Amino acid sequence: MATATEQWVLVEMVQALYEAPAYHLILEGILILWIIRLLFSKTYKLQERSDLTVKEKEELIEEWQPEPLVPPVPKDHPALNYNIVSGPPSHKIVVNGKECINFASFNFLGLLDNPRVKAAALASLKKYGVGTCGPRGFYGTFDVHLDLEDRLAKFMKTEEAIIYSYGFATIASAIPAYSKRGDIVFVDRAACFAIQKGLQASRSDIKLFKHNDMADLERLLKEQEIEDQKNPRKARVTRRFIVVEGLYMNTGTICPLPELVKLKYKYKARIFLEESLSFGVLGEHGRGVTEHYGINIDDIDLISANMENALASIGGFCCGRSFVIDHQRLSGQGYCFSASLPPLLAAAAIEALNIMEENPGITLEKPEKSKRFQVTLVAISGLKVVGESLSPAFHLQLEESTGSREQDVRLLQEIVDQCMNRSIALTQARYLEKEEKCLPPPRRTGESCVHHQGGGPGRPALGTVPGPWPPADRTQDSRWPRRGLKESKNMWIFDRIVTK
Repeated sequence: MATATEQWVLVEMVQALYEAPAYHLILEGILILWIIRLLFSKTYKLQERSDLTVKEKEELIEEWQPEPLVPPVPKDHPALNYNIVSGPPSHKIVVNGKECINFASFNFLGLLDNPRVKAAALASLKKYGVGTCGPRGFYGTFDVHLDLEDRLAKFMKTEEAIIYSYGFATIASAIPAYSKRGDIVFVDRAACFAIQKGLQASRSDIKLFKHNDMADLERLLKEQEIEDQKNPRKARVTRRFIVVEGLYMNTGTICPLPELVKLKYKYKARIFLEESLSFGVLGEHGRGVTEHYGINIDDIDLISANMENALASIGGFCCGRSFVIDHQRLSGQGYCFSASLPPLLAAAAIEALNIMEENPGITLEKPEKSKRFQVTLVAISGLKVVGESLSPAFHLQLEESTGSREQDVRLLQEIVDQCMNRSIALTQARYLEKEEKCLPPPRRTGESCVHHQGGGPGRPALGTVPGPWPPADRTQDSRWPRRGLKESKNMWIFDRIVTK
């Protein structure tokens, strides 16, 4: 009986083997071969490591060269040899003990040395003290902060505004507060460094379009629309943003806002508008590029600007609809984790707003002065003026490169030094080469992504930047721009600019 049962089990095993799928047999075969290999493979013992002698250890330590904590920086680096300013940086500025005409300031409306602004700051200093020593959520909210936010919202004709204690951190905190991993941001290639840092913190998918090229932007939006049709479930939870500047710091050009608004509604995206350079300058009342174009403020999802230019204070602000702004009070890193704006600076900004509202001509005459200034600068040979004629910031570029970025930088510094010798304060462009997304030289497109602006009261800004790369038919020892700038005719033009 037992023998019959064993034979029946064996028959069932053979029958199951024939009926089993091929992948099952292959898997079992691999497992059997692996078990056989483990059974018959040799075992190896780790060789015992002999201890090193004291002398050998010391020799190894002496031979070891650690990597430097930071890269070596030459002693003549501009960051280590800065100019020292003594006194208020108004129309005249004292640099290294020498009085100069100030063309290296963002004081566009000349309010930095205004007696009313200083009196308001002094009164606030006596009432509140110097600082706040706490963020807005931890006893850092003063009544003057709420007053400033209310005034900014009314001035910009929006529902609500929020202020930051650091201008750079405003847009850099606002972008990651809304755009997260998986969201898509369409951004101009000439975007300023603060926008770049905000995009980096957001960890979103970044799509760069050519500077002020609406056709290129629409191409990217169409491509994304096609991708969304392939995966509609993902598209429903993916947010799309368009990030632009009113007046671009890196180029001095104005954005085509009417076309951007059309693309926003056509492709269902949100617009973030950075107006640090255009606030207080463009528009009949200084409300920026929206007033300049006559665009309804509600068509823009978020507007940000700093108060360090036109308002002659510190910090920045965002304005828009209440539900949009309130989200930053919970998610804006610069708002939640930084000490709030010192009350004296908030009071100074409020008084600056008062002056702007009482004297609308202070903003209307700025574009006219900028146009006259640009016409005068165009006459300088060897350099070209880049930027809109109504911009408060002008960029002076080399018309043609010397063939080397280092030589271009040295040449520009010679221009700055020569102007300083004639009591004209300029400054050369500075940026972080390893972190800039639009580092200009060497680059084939010929675009320039570095800048420097400035300007005294009632005067447009002046700056110097390297010209387009690669150089066009120029040898490395070409020195024609140097000779041109040393001509007495060009220096007469500079003197004429200053005395006007």
